[in-house]
Amino acid sequence: MKYSAIVLAGGSSKRLGQDKPLLMLGNKPLLLHVLHRVSTVVNEQIVVAKNEQQKNVFEKIVKDKTTVVVDEYQIQTPLAGAYTGFHHACNEYALLLSSDTPFVNTEIARLLLDICIHKTATIPRWPEGHIEPLQAAYQTKTALTAAKTALDAGELNMLSMLNRMRNVRYVSTIVLRQLDPNLHTFFNVNTEADLKKAETLLKIINHQKSRRERQW
Repeated sequence: MKYSAIVLAGGSSKRLGQDKPLLMLGNKPLLLHVLHRVSTVVNEQIVVAKNEQQKNVFEKIVKDKTTVVVDEYQIQTPLAGAYTGFHHACNEYALLLSSDTPFVNTEIARLLLDICIHKTATIPRWPEGHIEPLQAAYQTKTALTAAKTALDAGELNMLSMLNRMRNVRYVSTIVLRQLDPNLHTFFNVNTEADLKKAETLLKIINHQKSRRERQW
């Protein structure tokens, strides 16, 4: 089974004063961290930019495997970006991600896609009921139709799409902790403090990776 990954990179970043996808973490932009982490899971990567100017910038830093497209609705909402990504995706199932989550867990990404087969979506859900629609897997055509219907009705949030989809599977984050004990996969960068924390996490993760490699 071939899968797509759609990375939403067109959101505004007022608190950080610049486009979040281009913020440097370690030696590369946040956007590249996300793309790299799912590169072994999917065979198609799509980045959704907010305008042509941003698209031109992204195209200079991504690899040939990645297609950069411009948000078709131009209304700065994740749902519009998701619609654009689904519209351009070639595979039956697609992983939807945000460009500000640099520690996306590869195993969780693969699990969400694999158990989405015969479902319209597979979405992580926290014990208190909060869901993660921007780190979830979708049946592309069904999500595309539901997103367009919601947008045409003037409903601009992700729930308005999900409410129009049947046979959605929710996966408890308790289960996902078996693959990512600290659930760093959901950590997103919104502030300078978040970026500093991400730098610390990256050092810890790289150190742990080096230790495992030495053991082998």
